[in-house]
Amino acid sequence: MGEMARVRFGIFDFDPATGELRRGGVGVRIQSQPAQVLGLLVAHAGEIVTRETLRRAVWGTDTFVDFDRGLNFCVAQIRAALGDSAESPRFVRTIPKRGYQFIAPVGPVAAPPSSEPPPANQAVSGQPFAKQRLVTSALAAALVGTVILLGARLWILRLAPSAPASIRIAVLRFDNQTGSPDLDRFADGLTDSVVAELTDAGGGRYGVIGNAAILRQPRERRDLLAIASSLRVGYVVLGQVQRSPSGIQVLGHLIRLPEQTHLNVVRLEANGDDPVRTQSDLARRIVAGLTPRLASDSASHRASPPPATN
Repeated sequence: MGEMARVRFGIFDFDPATGELRRGGVGVRIQSQPAQVLGLLVAHAGEIVTRETLRRAVWGTDTFVDFDRGLNFCVAQIRAALGDSAESPRFVRTIPKRGYQFIAPVGPVAAPPSSEPPPANQAVSGQPFAKQRLVTSALAAALVGTVILLGARLWILRLAPSAPASIRIAVLRFDNQTGSPDLDRFADGLTDSVVAELTDAGGGRYGVIGNAAILRQPRERRDLLAIASSLRVGYVVLGQVQRSPSGIQVLGHLIRLPEQTHLNVVRLEANGDDPVRTQSDLARRIVAGLTPRLASDSASHRASPPPATN
């Protein structure tokens, strides 16, 4: 299959093969799973894409994923990237209890004009219409093919036993310690963003588990040794959302298991004016602060000789 075609909708253009999104020629950050969901919606623009179709294509049979939360997070990230809203959608419409529909017109990105003249024997009559039909058919085939390839690649990466991740890490639900129930949803969204950012940052080196039921236990019932044993992880990330004089303070902790050794903590301030964008920015900074320590600690443990036995 040739190079996948970039498509345009509104002031945005999107490459479904790479997940690259641009607004007026300027790159817009979007994480890998939201980009896959966007690719599937764009490939079926005007049609209703069911939640089950999205689950099969993007999440496959991953038993550790809370699909509803994961899909809601992806759609929220897409809307934030596009400046869209659920109440007055211009791009992604929610179809209650069914799925989603991409409602903006989608077309190919115009290729730069060619300096080469057409062949001398090329017929002129009727060619613009035939060419337009060919371009439209090629674009549709490319988009569908891209979505299939993305889904297949994700499915293969999940199921292939020959290349296990060298580091397994669990992300616990961030604790809302502000006393404000309205920030529970913010803490949950921040947790999902950290899972997505850590997965992207690992590049396949990390086995990241973010939505197993044991990770959503309240703080007073949390058992890190049980998490280490049941999920077979060597590290956990846990966090807190707290009030601060300037708004909100977020702490992200990296802990090695089973020793429960505290390796690093990242402290960040946020004003919370735009929750979705704030979550994504905070998650990126938390992961950027924790991963160097994670990598160095994992490398030193692999290099250390096993304890002597009698």
